[in-house]
Amino acid sequence: MEKKNVFQRIQDMEGQVDHLHNDLGDLKSLVKELLEENNRLALENERLRIILKREAQLKEEGDKSPIPHQHVVPEDVVGEGYDNLARLYHEGFHICNVYYGHLRTEGDCLFCLSFLNK
Repeated sequence: MEKKNVFQRIQDMEGQVDHLHNDLGDLKSLVKELLEENNRLALENERLRIILKREAQLKEEGDKSPIPHQHVVPEDVVGEGYDNLARLYHEGFHICNVYYGHLRTEGDCLFCLSFLNK
């Protein structure tokens, strides 16, 4: 094999590696978006289940409130919300208003930690 051919093959391989690296970056971004969307949908689903359960209980009790579909948030839901945010943070997601829902890729976030400590 000539030296020129070896050099050309090395350049071709470098191009392939660059292409694979770009594809890997694209896939990583897509997985990140899908994880964030999955997390958002799971939270929304949980919130809707709570509302649906509350409405079912109101129907069973015979809702006599003058305003239809009035939702009162029980105090235990507030604690539950905090627990959910803490769980999300420990699963690797931001819970601060700056980067909410994005994956934490560089360790702890001071904004999130200050929010949890309130």
